Amino acid sequence: MLALTRKKGESIILNNNIEISILELRGDQVKIGISAPKEIPVYRKEVYLQIQKENEEALSADSIAALSNIL
Repeated sequence: MLALTRKKGESIILNNNIEISILELRGDQVKIGISAPKEIPVYRKEVYLQIQKENEEALSADSIAALSNIL
């Protein structure tokens, strides 16, 4: 993991087309802005993990249903 120190108004550039900016600092919270091409999904980690879990459950349910149809 790369750890960087940034101040309000400063940014980080990833892969030449993603910009992460520090918008606001308030106590122990940091507000960030992310500019990325539309084809690149951006999720909060907890949302991403929930999507992954639901995808795995759907795949499991589809596989069981498909096997039931074969038998």
